Amino acid sequence: MTFKRSPNWKKPAFKKKNTQKPRPAPKDRKVIIFNKPFDVLSQFTDDQHRQTLADFISVKDVYAAGRLDRDSEGLLILTNDGVLQARLTQPESKSPKTYWVQVEGAPTEDDLDKLRQGVELKDGMTLPAKVEIIPEPNVWERNPPVRFRAAIPTTWISITITEGRNRQVRRMTANIGFPTLRLIRYSMGDWTIKDVAHGTWKEVSL
Repeated sequence: MTFKRSPNWKKPAFKKKNTQKPRPAPKDRKVIIFNKPFDVLSQFTDDQHRQTLADFISVKDVYAAGRLDRDSEGLLILTNDGVLQARLTQPESKSPKTYWVQVEGAPTEDDLDKLRQGVELKDGMTLPAKVEIIPEPNVWERNPPVRFRAAIPTTWISITITEGRNRQVRRMTANIGFPTLRLIRYSMGDWTIKDVAHGTWKEVSL
């Protein structure tokens, strides 16, 4: 038996589920700045017994606004404000993120110009980045230490991007021939780790 659709039949419309967490009242809003150490996951639980945010942060009902890879260090923002999370992480918001990056080798300005113009990665062209060579920053020792090759110099550069692709900064520096040895996120939007000691956190207000 076959059935014919009525000429007036229309495909039902399905509403896209809103996964954004609700915005709390100002008095209930929590915003945490955490200076994440190396080898710590940007989540509160892990079934492999690796270090997580729960080993450092006791505040309940806050979630990371974006990721910071296990092998990266520095600024991680946590909040219970879904609107703020979206503003910091969604590509259309173009919220700037600055990283201090130690690379193997000595890139020239011509090398860095490629990052300033955008480079072709497997998932497409990157947007232009702000890039400059900086003095070695006065930061904590990494544990375990970075492994250097004695015959090859290293260089610290500051990279500011407005995207958030997976391991983007590492892929960008590798693309121009200078692998990332150490990566520290210094700032997101208006927040920085300037006054936040390594492995500690503080609560801030909007």
